[in-house]
Amino acid sequence: MNFSGDGEAVSHVVAMPFPGRGHINPMLNFCKILASRKPNKIIITFVVTEEWLGYIGSDPKPEAIHFTTIPNVIPPEREKAANFPGFYEAVMTKMEEPFERLLDQLEPTVNAIIGDVELRWPVAVGNRRNIPVAAFWTMSASFYSMLHHLDVFSRTHQLTVDKLDERAGNIPGISSFHTEDLRTVLHENDHRVLQLALECISKVEMSSKLESDVFLAKEDIEVLVKTFMDVESQEGRKIRDRARELKAMCRKAIGKGGSSDRNLNAFISDISS
Repeated sequence: MNFSGDGEAVSHVVAMPFPGRGHINPMLNFCKILASRKPNKIIITFVVTEEWLGYIGSDPKPEAIHFTTIPNVIPPEREKAANFPGFYEAVMTKMEEPFERLLDQLEPTVNAIIGDVELRWPVAVGNRRNIPVAAFWTMSASFYSMLHHLDVFSRTHQLTVDKLDERAGNIPGISSFHTEDLRTVLHENDHRVLQLALECISKVEMSSKLESDVFLAKEDIEVLVKTFMDVESQEGRKIRDRARELKAMCRKAIGKGGSSDRNLNAFISDISS
């Protein structure tokens, strides 16, 4: 534990997002929430490449959050779309070393790392240095669950992106509808992207709540939407009532004393102990 000049305990957290807007923004927002919970008791070092600092360096943030950089060891953003597999592999293989060197330079001592799930190396870095690592997922829970099911299946079966269609019916939790999304995200016929993505997922403990084998196909979703919109349907009224209940539950969860509020406080307590 670190201490401020007035003797107060201060936790130093290092946040390492995947270098992409859809990852950096959610992690930065989470860090702002952390900083707001314990003013003057949490210091957050937010790590990006030199290129990304140019994009976000002027963004407003609490004083407790400090931007710092690692060198541009990966292809620039303007080249990402042209060769995403090459970019993805560079992120997985070239950022770990400069990130670990940076940890040696940071003051005060780092108490915890928040690492993007799509980076396969923060957990290894934390283990080598005996620093706790929190895995942060920035996309939907359903997409995470699909990747998890793919990971479990691939441990006992040969799996490549171009074989997803014929395999889909045999993979619990995956439908042919979902393979269309997966193929787009994982870049069709590039086995290395799939392999790296599953390596990242395999490092995260799976919540039992995501173990369900039930996923809706687009035809099922279409039926549900039509039922929901039918104001005369008894089943539609039940669905709308349930939606209102879930809305209230979500508001309660994120409110003071709710489950999300308690979980966040528990996380802060863990990194502060």
